[in-house]
Amino acid sequence: MSDRRKPFRIADRLKSFSDAFHGIGHAILHEHNLWIHLVVTLVVIFNGLWFEVKRSDWVILLLCIGGVIAAELFNSAIEALADKVQPERDPVIGRVKDMAAGAVLVMAITASVVGLLVFFPYWV
Repeated sequence: MSDRRKPFRIADRLKSFSDAFHGIGHAILHEHNLWIHLVVTLVVIFNGLWFEVKRSDWVILLLCIGGVIAAELFNSAIEALADKVQPERDPVIGRVKDMAAGAVLVMAITASVVGLLVFFPYWV
């Protein structure tokens, strides 16, 4: 097996960041479920600022926000790839897409419970 890796170049790393931001931008423009997550993110951030949550609570909230958004991006990528590979309905592809969507749902429910646990002391 030959080592065909390219040498490290800052320009290549910057291109990688550019590609990643392009992907995020595409998802923001075209993935409606991501819009819901972003609206909820704004609500959480507003509440965090309003109630002046502790730094440790911010860390927890931001990790949950990042997890949900990352899960949605993974789900969108899996769905796009699956649709490209198999445009017709296929039961295996359908299960894969359902599992990816399920992962987002698990993360969103977990983040919601965490959010309630974090904010409850500030609300009472």
